Amino acid sequence: MEYHIMGSTMQALQFNLQPGERLFTESGSMIWMSENIKMDTSFKGGMLKSLGRAFAGESLTFTFFEALHTPGMIAFAPAAPGKIIPVAIHPGNEIIAQKHAFLVGTENIDVSIHFQKKLGTGFFGGEGFIMQRLSGRGMVFLELDGEVAEMNLQHGEVIKVDTAHVAAYESSVDMSIERVKGIKNIIFGGEGLFLTTLRGPGKIWLQTMTIAGLAGKIAANMGKSGNGGMINGIGDLFKD
Repeated sequence: MEYHIMGSTMQALQFNLQPGERLFTESGSMIWMSENIKMDTSFKGGMLKSLGRAFAGESLTFTFFEALHTPGMIAFAPAAPGKIIPVAIHPGNEIIAQKHAFLVGTENIDVSIHFQKKLGTGFFGGEGFIMQRLSGRGMVFLELDGEVAEMNLQHGEVIKVDTAHVAAYESSVDMSIERVKGIKNIIFGGEGLFLTTLRGPGKIWLQTMTIAGLAGKIAANMGKSGNGGMINGIGDLFKD
């Protein structure tokens, strides 16, 4: 199986499949494919795992793609601007990722819901409380927002991160939530009350942007007058 990541900000992921090779993805990410690619939508991992994904806001089913008889080609695209990150997975090297990070996987990859076990993480981690666990043996491709910083933490090495910017990490990494110290930092810092602490060993992936943050910035400027007013600009199109 060969793959090629195209583009820089609005990326696409294209595969050249040999006969019998299969991929799977959540619904809606396929953008083109050759005529000999078979598509089949079904549950993966059993009904209970599927219901768990649906409970967490994920797709109930996955779509499988297989090249029939001759080599085939298929391409996928993420839902938002960012980077596509390939990760090799094998037993003992599981990945914990934000819950919408999974883009494509080879057929022996398992996608399940991961709940943070620590009480503080559950109460204060926000969306980071419910994540994806990617396990099995094969390749997964993650869709992460903005640019991506990849770091290898040594044993006991700690980095503190805004929770929304924690994109993925190896299961050997310990994740916890800590309260920001200092009254002035809490009141005037503008960074929230809590930070995520990641402790090595293991690899982590941090994203420089979040779609929720970008959407909030756009929404805040939608109705403003002046040069940057998007609604005013649209309205000008309909003036005589």
